[in-house]
Amino acid sequence: MLIVKNGYFIEPESGFEGYKDIIIDGTDVKEILDRGSDEVKELESDTSNRVIDASGKIVTAGLVDGHVHFRDPGFTYKEDIETGAKASARGGFTTVVMMGNTEPHMDNVDTIKYAVEKGRETGINVYTCANVTMNMAGKEQVNMEELLDAGAVLFTDDGKPITDEKIMEAACKRAAELDKVISLHEEDPRLITDNGINAGAVAEKLGIKGSPREAEVSMVKRDIAIAERTGAKITVQHISAAESVDLIRQAKKRGVKVYAEATPHHFTLTEEAVLKHGTLAKMNPPLRLESDRLAIIEGLKDGTIEMIATDHAPHSKEEKEKSIKEAPSGITGIETSLLLGIREIVNKGYMTLPELIKRMTICPARIYGLPAGSVKVGGRADLVIFDNKADWVFDRTYSKAVNTPFFGETFPAQILYTICGGKIVYEA
Repeated sequence: MLIVKNGYFIEPESGFEGYKDIIIDGTDVKEILDRGSDEVKELESDTSNRVIDASGKIVTAGLVDGHVHFRDPGFTYKEDIETGAKASARGGFTTVVMMGNTEPHMDNVDTIKYAVEKGRETGINVYTCANVTMNMAGKEQVNMEELLDAGAVLFTDDGKPITDEKIMEAACKRAAELDKVISLHEEDPRLITDNGINAGAVAEKLGIKGSPREAEVSMVKRDIAIAERTGAKITVQHISAAESVDLIRQAKKRGVKVYAEATPHHFTLTEEAVLKHGTLAKMNPPLRLESDRLAIIEGLKDGTIEMIATDHAPHSKEEKEKSIKEAPSGITGIETSLLLGIREIVNKGYMTLPELIKRMTICPARIYGLPAGSVKVGGRADLVIFDNKADWVFDRTYSKAVNTPFFGETFPAQILYTICGGKIVYEA
């Protein structure tokens, strides 16, 4: 057995907070007891049991990320399912959903099955999306039911927007019939000259035109209208503009089934970061203004944005060393997500720690129908233990990639243990 004792337990689904001891037997939680119980003392005396003393630490459900890129198959020089899972465990994640801009794409049964089977070998819960359209080309809808049967859990062409409104509406109708979410990359390429950098003062300094906010806002507006007509569930991914937040807020009031995710980099940084970090701060959609950053935080606070997702996007050092126009967009984030949330959201007084944890556990689990995000007797033992009063330097990575502006920074928290299915999959 594994015993986690003396920790401050935050249960995301029920909202419980308090000191508890958790007994894990095999893959499941056997008991959750008051701290210092006779039963725990008796189990401690058995040297065959592993005991983790979590005094002064936070114990909660393993984190859930509905948006990661593990580049497998096709681009495994950047990342693969095994290294992505190891980096996830180090970040406190026990459940992740991989995106489908692989090669081949996640538009066929064989590739879905490959990803699902390889994910099962990692030690954490690795799920995959299916694409919305064949080859992510936006022209021909996939066989959604067939790909769900193969093991996919949601649909997305992330990396590419679905610009054809008829294709988008047809996909939404079918997804609504299947009661599955379509997760959307909302950037209209017809409005973008140079992607990855906000069209504004910083882009002007760099001598490029950049990506205007209207590229996102126009697509969000269109797809909210389609979701409203069809009854589909949609997620607006990695939201970057204040107007998008407000469009979603107003749509929710009308009963539209629209969800949203925010990345740690979008609630932490602005376009000014590009001047300091160069291509390490280049991403799609781009970092925008301080007013946008604050609007995203407000959206997280009031529930307009239910999910924090990393959009973990590994690239090689050589790729990121290209010019600002040629380098690919995206940064890694799976190892620093919770830590940035604590530093930028909790410690600055925008949200409580339990509120932050909900956005990273039970909220994405519920939206995507995943068996994750909570800790209960008889349930799977997926937990993370962390110190929220530590000083920890992010100076090495478990990912294959280090394309992040946060490398080398000191964080006021540290992941100590990640437990998935009753097994310790990461230990600091």
